[in-house]
Amino acid sequence: MKNYFSSQFKLGILGGGQLGKMMLYDTRKYDIQTYVLDPSNEAPSKVACNHFTQGSLMDYETVLNFGRKVDVLTFEIESVNIDALETLEKEGIKVYPQPSVLRNIQDKGVQKDFYKKHNIPTASYEKYAFAKAVKESPQWLDNLPFIWKSCTGGYDGKGVSVVRTASDLDTLPEVPCIAEKMIPFKNELAVIVARNVSGEVKTYPVVEMEFHPEANQVEYVICPARIDETVAQKARDIAEKVSNAFGHVGLLAVEMFQTENDEILVNEVAPRPHNSGHYSIEGSFTNQFEQHLRAILDLPLGNTDSKVASVMVNLVGDEGYTGPVKYENIEHIMGMDGVTPHIYGKKETRPFRKMGHVTIVDHNIEKARTVAEKVKGSIKVIAQ
Repeated sequence: MKNYFSSQFKLGILGGGQLGKMMLYDTRKYDIQTYVLDPSNEAPSKVACNHFTQGSLMDYETVLNFGRKVDVLTFEIESVNIDALETLEKEGIKVYPQPSVLRNIQDKGVQKDFYKKHNIPTASYEKYAFAKAVKESPQWLDNLPFIWKSCTGGYDGKGVSVVRTASDLDTLPEVPCIAEKMIPFKNELAVIVARNVSGEVKTYPVVEMEFHPEANQVEYVICPARIDETVAQKARDIAEKVSNAFGHVGLLAVEMFQTENDEILVNEVAPRPHNSGHYSIEGSFTNQFEQHLRAILDLPLGNTDSKVASVMVNLVGDEGYTGPVKYENIEHIMGMDGVTPHIYGKKETRPFRKMGHVTIVDHNIEKARTVAEKVKGSIKVIAQ
């Protein structure tokens, strides 16, 4: 085995946001030398890595030159220059997840085609060059409402809209997009699958996601999901099928719908640590960030079982506030049993910006969910 620990081995991370920062906590635990590239000089990861470079993740030369400094390269965001990753891979740099995997994920239209090709259940859809083309398609206007998604650039609920009337399309950007059938569902679920270079695979428990009705952002992640075991097994099986189809190295978060008749449909995937796995820091034997490192370094994968029931609450900027951040009433939630806040280190807040999260653990999932509600009602992310 290669000596990764207390050695000259170099790990590179494209993206310096909160996901990178939390991954770096585990590289510190193992004394792995780290390099981070991010466009912002105030990126949260800057304080946690050994070497920080400011630069564009979408610029070919910037990513290429950065990648040549490291032995293994990974990313915490999908919006990176894939051409540069492919060149680095040809030059012998280990890039995980592989550029070929990211090619099938970065564009949501390509991602949906991938599901269709591999017989993975997903909502019916059509691809369009721009939003106006959707308006000219009677199959959608005769079947309102439906879901509109931009093919690229969407994150944290951005780039997704519910189209209820034809005039709603007039407000959407003229970019490549997909129109997708709106599926009535009971629950939104997620499963994180880890795969190392040698092909060892481990799956985390199915989690349940509750979304903010307006921002289309996850508000709560509940582990384990409060669903029947037969449905949970179906979700795990489909997540593993998706994982096998991609053949990724690293983590793959698979977001799914549980329909009203208990079928499972894949919504989308993320080839990296994911918001639905943050609970694992306090709740699991092996948290998702350590697991991603184990996978991309071809180390044995850790135990994915939960030590305790967990609920994660996202801390996002309150509506009506923009400016230097203040976490009002954070001391109140820190007095609650089983509550652990994580502050990401972003200096400026704005409405619905992800600024941190709070994990609540308890042996009773319903008690944890009740405390999560209290946490949500107590802490406010406002501007000073």
